[in-house]
Amino acid sequence: MSEIVRAALVQSRWTGDKSSMIEANVALARTAAADGAQVLCFQELFYGPYFCQVQDAGYFSYTEAVPGGETFGLMSDLARETGMVLVVPVYEREQPGVYYNTAFVLDADGTYLGKYRKTHIPQVRGFWEKFYFRPGNLGYPVFQTAVGPIGVYICYDRHFPEGWRALGLAGARIVFNPSATSRGLSRYLWELEQPAAAVANEYFVGAINRVGVEPLGDDDFYGSSYFVDPRGRLVGEAAPDGEDAVVVRDLDMAVLAEVRDTWAFYRDRNPQAYAPLVAP
Repeated sequence: MSEIVRAALVQSRWTGDKSSMIEANVALARTAAADGAQVLCFQELFYGPYFCQVQDAGYFSYTEAVPGGETFGLMSDLARETGMVLVVPVYEREQPGVYYNTAFVLDADGTYLGKYRKTHIPQVRGFWEKFYFRPGNLGYPVFQTAVGPIGVYICYDRHFPEGWRALGLAGARIVFNPSATSRGLSRYLWELEQPAAAVANEYFVGAINRVGVEPLGDDDFYGSSYFVDPRGRLVGEAAPDGEDAVVVRDLDMAVLAEVRDTWAFYRDRNPQAYAPLVAP
């Protein structure tokens, strides 16, 4: 018997200030809820511009506590109002001067389930993230939600297969990858990496990207958010390239068992042979 999870992704362009950005994303989330979505993920650092295109300490002001910050409270209310599980990527302040690129997870009744901190932090032109974030230190949690076990892997993380596998071993059925990825650098990878991860780890992946050219950079974020199934196939079409959008798709969890019965990747792993891969 199929078990359908109706899942949603939100992609949006920078509105010009934090308050209106939150307002725009909440409106898009309510649109998803009206379409029956049960779980939703926003884009990376959803309430700000992608400020990592420059190195400016002024953007430290975008940090918030998790749990307990203003956005945390607002999203808890939104989860209760809509009955959706929410994955909310923010700029987290653990203490003054200690900041993380984080996504927190709220259950469908607004209960706080925990957070994931981005593990792999880039430092290349236009992605000066080491200026803003410490590497994550919470491992690869899988959150037990009203729609089942879900995981989060943030943007640059997707280039590293180890975290994808850790989430699968911990039982994730859906992994969300909120991102801010620009056309000139990574467009060709966008259509390859998440489908490959979904196949290798035998779960669904929701890939989210921002939209538009932002005032801090000259390359555009190209949207094209999508869901991909464990066979590497898109679930419906990807979102448009250049406009705000809500992607709502039905994910059939029965496919997970079918794929794992066909391709026994977890059975056939050989961990004792992998020690050299993690040697210092």
